[in-house]
Amino acid sequence: MSGSEGIASVVLERAEWRAREAAHEERADAFTAGWRARRATGESHPVDDFLFTYYPVKPSVLRRWHPGAGIALADAVEEPRARWKWYRPSDAGHDAGHDTGAGPRRAATVADGIRADDLRRGDESRAVEVDADAYATVRASSIAFIRDLLTRTAEREARFGCFGLHEWAMVYRLGADELRHRTPLRLSPAETDAVVEGHRIGCTHFDAFRFFTPEASPRNLLQPTRETQLDLEQPGCLHAGMDVYKWATKLGPLVPGELLLDAFELARDIRSLDMQASPYDVRDYGLPPVAIETDAGKRAYVAAQRGFAARGQTLRGRLVAAIDHAHAVAGGAPSADAVARSGIRRTRAA
Repeated sequence: MSGSEGIASVVLERAEWRAREAAHEERADAFTAGWRARRATGESHPVDDFLFTYYPVKPSVLRRWHPGAGIALADAVEEPRARWKWYRPSDAGHDAGHDTGAGPRRAATVADGIRADDLRRGDESRAVEVDADAYATVRASSIAFIRDLLTRTAEREARFGCFGLHEWAMVYRLGADELRHRTPLRLSPAETDAVVEGHRIGCTHFDAFRFFTPEASPRNLLQPTRETQLDLEQPGCLHAGMDVYKWATKLGPLVPGELLLDAFELARDIRSLDMQASPYDVRDYGLPPVAIETDAGKRAYVAAQRGFAARGQTLRGRLVAAIDHAHAVAGGAPSADAVARSGIRRTRAA
């Protein structure tokens, strides 16, 4: 990556981007309505709350629409987003004709919003865009890791033989007062333990495996660690599918809002199956059990798992494309201006 001239940004007219913003906000509000209502009353939900506790993203953040890198928003310079972190004035919308032809890109401005003196300049464009150059500079290592993980996961063969036993391993030989959820089990403790003892457990996901009880951990065919995550993550895993949403949130404004909410929706749908197939009884929440201890339950689980895996693969591809497009917009390696303004010091190679 050269860090000099990136591809020219595309301009969205005000009416178009405001319509997309409004649609995003409406969709996000629908996704978060239950959580926001429960926060007001102090209630909890063992299925849906996971999406806001395990993934600590506030509804206000989920509601914030970004167009993604390389999209200039016309007539947005006086909008609040013009002062959001990681936004900058765009020369793509300069003058009435919104010239979008290829040409030199103006250097990135400050990483944490457009400065007041930029807004007062008479020759400044009235369009704003995500400062892909600055964001890619500050988050370079994270972006590289996320892209590597998404790509390697997508290239690996999906496994469909786990049957959601990770949730059972998390309660193996626990007393009622030791359970992570207040929701009751649908089988007796002895019957629940027998399900674990009667199956081969092959969990590949470290962030599920780390919650196994000490007695259950040795029963797993693998012993995942954070260091082996890149080598073990595979697209059939429900938790890997949910984590597509986590990676989307960590890519911040580089991810178009529609993609972010698609990832959230997948995580929400997977979470429902995750709990339906668990040892917990979630019928009071409108979710019938998927009894994976039976042959019929196993078939139902795998059928749903395959559908989620396909959706996850599509979203991984879209996220990788968003990363690659952001790099192209930034012109390759972060520019010297972006580095200087973001506060990062470059060091010479030894």
